[in-house]
Amino acid sequence: MDVNEKIKHIEQQIESAVADVKSSKSLQEIKMRFLGKTGEISSLMKNMRDVPPEQRPSLGKLLNALRQWTEEKLDNLESGLKEIELKRKYAEEKIDVTVPARDFPDGAYHPNTLIRNELVSIFAGMGFEIFEGPEIENDYYNFTALNTPKDHPARDMQDTFYLAEDLLLRTQTSAGQIRVMENKKPPIKILSPGKVYRSDDDATHSPMFSQMEGLVVDRGITLCDLKGMLDEFAKKIFGENVKTRLRPSYFPFTEPSVEVDVSCFECGGKGCRLCKGTGWIEVLGAGMVNRRVLEGCGINPDEYTGFAFGMGIERIAMLKYGINNMKLLFEGDTRFLKQFKD
Repeated sequence: MDVNEKIKHIEQQIESAVADVKSSKSLQEIKMRFLGKTGEISSLMKNMRDVPPEQRPSLGKLLNALRQWTEEKLDNLESGLKEIELKRKYAEEKIDVTVPARDFPDGAYHPNTLIRNELVSIFAGMGFEIFEGPEIENDYYNFTALNTPKDHPARDMQDTFYLAEDLLLRTQTSAGQIRVMENKKPPIKILSPGKVYRSDDDATHSPMFSQMEGLVVDRGITLCDLKGMLDEFAKKIFGENVKTRLRPSYFPFTEPSVEVDVSCFECGGKGCRLCKGTGWIEVLGAGMVNRRVLEGCGINPDEYTGFAFGMGIERIAMLKYGINNMKLLFEGDTRFLKQFKD
């Protein structure tokens, strides 16, 4: 096949190829087939070195004409295809603004978030600042600085998740009060919310739960100040008629220590299923900051005193919203969660 026949054959191939092309992608494949570096027209041009010198000018003219004809044909076809594809895209993406919008149901905050926000708002109104400590703590901040003896059961592997010999997942946000007292001089008034971890799992306990720790240190702080603050907290959370009472207890980092009960907001203190007939519901632990804890943080206990309190956010949520199983707070069931509105 001589050169003229090859050129004619290529032109016929191009005409046949573009006859059924329906997309820019297919056209690009045709371009590569004939005009690419290894395409048929490019191969013919590479063979020019084998042509006698006297024939090269005429042959080059023919091949250049073929290349120019091919480029123009494919470019014109590409312009038409792109215009068609653009119109098709516009048609597919067209929005009918008269069509009624889809109705998306309103979301709801998680009960924990609702209670946390409410607690932060209540205590911020009393002048508390927020401090969030690390969830991975060392033994010193989580136990030793809080006056927890080496043989205390809370240190056991059965109760604490240890990551290394001296590192653990914090079991209480009380560790944050040590970090604050080490770096800030009284007066101190902080609220420390966050996740804590303990090896415990049943209907009213979870291996991971949320806790909120409060700390006040200043001159002349007494247990009466703690009681007055807790009265205000209880009224804001559970209702204006709710009262609080303090019962003696023991925590290593407070002395004296107390358990705090609120009068049953369900029955008004008469006795019901929620309060187990007692008229009172336990809500948190508290007490006056132990002298040894203050001394360990560089605060003179003869000059300053303070109180601390800690509560489980899930427990407050369960009491306020009548939730009977803590696991409901962690399952992510939208049927359960959508019941709660701010």
